[in-house]
Amino acid sequence: MKREIAEYVAACLTCQKAKVEHQKPSGLMQQMEILEWKWDSIIMDFVVGLPRSSRNSDVIWVIVDRLTKCAHFLPVNIKWSLEKLTQLYVREIVRLHGVPSGIISDRDPRFTSRF
Repeated sequence: MKREIAEYVAACLTCQKAKVEHQKPSGLMQQMEILEWKWDSIIMDFVVGLPRSSRNSDVIWVIVDRLTKCAHFLPVNIKWSLEKLTQLYVREIVRLHGVPSGIISDRDPRFTSRF
């Protein structure tokens, strides 16, 4: 029944026009500052939906320097706690590059909770 409803809604022009948006408005776009030093501002995101590896990792945590576009790809498990992610971040990023002045993410709950 769920599939039939989804097919009907996908084919119904009125349903597509009246579709309710379930996300918060994203707000106004802002111009990004011009960077002066490498690893001063980073972008981070998770690549999810991957098959589990032999080391029990099923997510890749991607951390990219905005100036040089240099990236770190850290294998993690989707069930890891914020504390474990923080320890990994300090060990793999802060140890090599220092603490950035800015972090850009897609408002993932893992980043916005207390990171």
